[in-house]
Amino acid sequence: MHSDVVASRSADPRDSRESPRESRNGSTPHLDAVSLAIIEQLQEDGRRPYAAIGKAVGLSEAAVRQRVQKLLDQGVMQIVAVTDPLTVGFRRQAMVGIHVEGDVESVADELTVMAECEYVVMTAGSFDLMVEIVCEDDDHLLEVINRRIRAIPGVRSTESFVYLKLKKQTYMWGTR
Repeated sequence: MHSDVVASRSADPRDSRESPRESRNGSTPHLDAVSLAIIEQLQEDGRRPYAAIGKAVGLSEAAVRQRVQKLLDQGVMQIVAVTDPLTVGFRRQAMVGIHVEGDVESVADELTVMAECEYVVMTAGSFDLMVEIVCEDDDHLLEVINRRIRAIPGVRSTESFVYLKLKKQTYMWGTR
């Protein structure tokens, strides 16, 4: 599709499982109006030159470059190519609600290391965890849910919500 900025996610894939509300040192980063404007510029076009961003937000190219690097280092955002899973061979997506007995966080930690789990969130509702899974096909989805997720100690039950059609997916929420 195109390059996008995903606000509130880590720049380093190894760190993409940390809390989106905390920087790497555990504190919530303060974002001023200029940083938010830089994020907005990158959300419109993740390949926008720093010089063009600088003109739009009133900074030099070097100052924008430093700010962007700081935002990346703090885990506030990442700059990535966002793809449509269907076009790159992943024919099945599902949201899976999980009921857990015992330590929810340890189950969440196990899920974050699975490549198929794109989104893992602890919730206060009907489910303890909600996990978005992207798979090649129904057999792959069955294998992930039945043999891997349900095998995690503490998983009591799962409920799957298979995606039939994706109507909207946006990453523009980072600065509103």
